[in-house]
Parts: sequence; C-alpha cells; structure tokens
Amino acid sequence: MYTQPLVQTHPDGVPFSRSTSSHDYQHVPRPVTAMSRQYAAGDYTAPHSHVRAQLLYATEGVMRVSTEHGVWILPPRRALLIPVGVVHEVHILSELSMRTVYIDAQVAAPYGDDCKVLEVSRLLRELILALLAEPVEYALAGRGDWLAHLILSELAAADTVPLAIPWPRDRRLVAVCSAIMEAPGSRRSIEEWAQDAGASARTLIRLFPKETGLHYRQWLQQVHLAEAFCRLDRGEGVAAIAYALGYASPSAFSAMFRRILGRTPQHYLSEWRAAD
Repeated sequence: MYTQPLVQTHPDGVPFSRSTSSHDYQHVPRPVTAMSRQYAAGDYTAPHSHVRAQLLYATEGVMRVSTEHGVWILPPRRALLIPVGVVHEVHILSELSMRTVYIDAQVAAPYGDDCKVLEVSRLLRELILALLAEPVEYALAGRGDWLAHLILSELAAADTVPLAIPWPRDRRLVAVCSAIMEAPGSRRSIEEWAQDAGASARTLIRLFPKETGLHYRQWLQQVHLAEAFCRLDRGEGVAAIAYALGYASPSAFSAMFRRILGRTPQHYLSEWRAAD
C-alpha cells in the first residue's frame, strides 16, 4: 500500500497514485523505481539508509548531502549515487524539486560501494521524468520496464565528477570545516581558523590529510568547486564567482577549476546554456 499519494495520470489517461514516502519504494518488485517530492528551503531529512541504491537528483534547487565520510553539494544537473546501506542526511538549501531513483541492490552492485557524483545528461533527466509518469509497479516488458533499463544504461555511461568534500572526525577540525562550509568565500587564514578551534595552525595542517586524505588547500578547493557549481547553475558569471570565493582574478579561479576538473567553468556554462 502506498502512503501520501500524489495523483498522476498514466499516458492512457487512467489516474494513479504515487507515494512521497521512501519506505514505499524499497520492496517494490521492480529493479528500478522513482519517487517525486517537493521540499521547502530549510527542510531536513535525518540520517537514514535504504536497502536499495539511491540516485538523489533535483530538477530545481540545491541540497547538501552528508555521510560520515563526506559532504556533497548538489545543484541541478548533478546527482549523487548512494550505495545500499550508506547512512546519509539531506539539508535542503533552497526550494527543491527532488526526483529520486531507487535501484535494486543486486542490479546496483556494479556501481561500487562509494558515493559518487554523476553528470545528469538531458536524456537521463527525461528518462527519469518519463518513469515518474508510469505506475510504481509498471508492467513488465512494457513502457515502464523499457524506461527502467534505459535509465540503468545511462547511469552506466554517465560521467562522474570528482566533487566530494571529505569530512573529518576530530572535533577541532569539524568545527573549522563547518565554519568554512558556512562561509566558503572567507579570506581567513588557517592561523585564524586555528585560533577559533583552540588548536595551533600546525596541528590543523597535520590533521587535514590525516582526517580527510587532502591537504588544507586541496580540501578548500573542493569546497570552492562545490560552491562554484551552485553559482554557475544560478547563472552567475565567472568573474563574480571568482571574487566571491576569494580568488585574486577570474583567471586564477579558472586555472584551479580546470586543473581539477579538466574543463573550464566557461565550458560548463556554455554546455548548460545549450542544453537549456
């Protein structure tokens, strides 16, 4: 039985209901299911996990997803593939239209055990939306089944984006990292952050690679990239983003961006405008 139904219409004109509760999608006898839900800015989903893998994606709005190992900030055009059993929480940063795909554990096994950010192609987006127009228990060998298999094919071919903000456990470093996440454009030095955390700068510099696998500057660049993608998606210019994140010039920001991602921010802007 599906709770909290949303009435939708099948292509043949017959209305049906779709739940907005994730629990109702975990044991559906189909390899792929999809859920649609709206969130207001400031909404929060407490730590939880699923018996299925989850593709967390929003057509509009920005969310922050956290696990014990990392943080991901996801604007539209980016999705997070979360393996089976990974505990995660979600902070909604702006009004958001979520489109979630749940994938049977055996079917999702080839995707691995780590969370990963995927590029959402125009085709994948349309396939997800099309599956949402089908009943949850779509007919096998019918349109819904074909859409599900196409979604799996697109996921296997999707580009991954090396965007992840590894999260520490040391309380002093957690305090610093949390403060930086709240103000990604801050021009404060590591010495200033250390003073607030009750630790020396040398201690923080030592803790970053030990706790996150990244040196301080590398970790900070991941925060900047995540923030930059959100701003690019809102249509902000490269120069404005560079200065907002504390870079001396747009070229310095673009060089960092290209060194890590292999593409310039201008490339992404052009690509997204063409897709729109």
